[in-house]
Amino acid sequence: MNEPSPTTAPSGIAAIDADAPAPADPQPEVLIITGMSGAGRSHAAAVVEDLGWYVVDNLPPMMLVPLVDLMSKGSTIDSVAAVVDVRGREFFSELDKVLAHMSERDVAYRILFLEASDEVLVRRFEQVRRPHPLQGDGRILDGITAERSLLASIKERADIAIDTSDLSVHDLSREIRRSIADPAQETLRITLLSFGFKYGIPLDADHVVDVRFLANPYWITELRHLTGHDAPVRDYVLARPGAVEFVDRYASALEPVLTGYLEEEKRYATIAVGCTGGKHRSVAMADAIADRLRAAGHRVRVSARDLGRE
Repeated sequence: MNEPSPTTAPSGIAAIDADAPAPADPQPEVLIITGMSGAGRSHAAAVVEDLGWYVVDNLPPMMLVPLVDLMSKGSTIDSVAAVVDVRGREFFSELDKVLAHMSERDVAYRILFLEASDEVLVRRFEQVRRPHPLQGDGRILDGITAERSLLASIKERADIAIDTSDLSVHDLSREIRRSIADPAQETLRITLLSFGFKYGIPLDADHVVDVRFLANPYWITELRHLTGHDAPVRDYVLARPGAVEFVDRYASALEPVLTGYLEEEKRYATIAVGCTGGKHRSVAMADAIADRLRAAGHRVRVSARDLGRE
């Protein structure tokens, strides 16, 4: 964390709290996303948002302190990120003063600065056929040069600097997660969803498992009114020949798939387990597969889509 020398509060903040002491309420963690236009700020903001941060795009710098104060007063938000860049035009010139003011108030913040070479930035702007924010009547390169000059002091105090010249969007995601994410956030979020084939296959399923090879408890009078969550049904289903073997082998077969999802920046997976009506076999088997995955260290939730349907 860089500690700028004390300075007076910038215009727009002085009237609010220039002489106010640091607030007593717990303050959120603050991340300022900035850098060169075309270097990947929008993608960075999306990655940070996926990590659970509250993200504000194109925020005028003088609104940073009021935003932090707002989040500090009874809010459950503990991480806030703001994309601050030259799109703010004349407001952007206040950023140095705002950062100094935040330091005076002991507001903890980090700066994520995204960079790229002139050649790459020119190519990216030409590909999207949009002008550079500072280009005016000049060339793209004129805007890039002007922006580098404006950002020089911010780049020097950046806590995290990433050059995206040779990075794909997936590479950039990995770099940001490596720099910012809590290790606990790096796990894949898995949903085990039981369903009935007669009601249709879930649209968002990444994998579909058919457990209709098992005998149906529906045809046993004592079990018909129960569900796969009930012990008598669960015990009946898992006692069928091949049931436990299937659960064990399927959970093992998923391991390289789930590892690959994480490597490819896929953070959510839905595994749909189906039987005829979605009330007995699929529910019990989804619970059993979820137990195996949890035992292997995965983050799993279970949902029964068709319980309660006639």
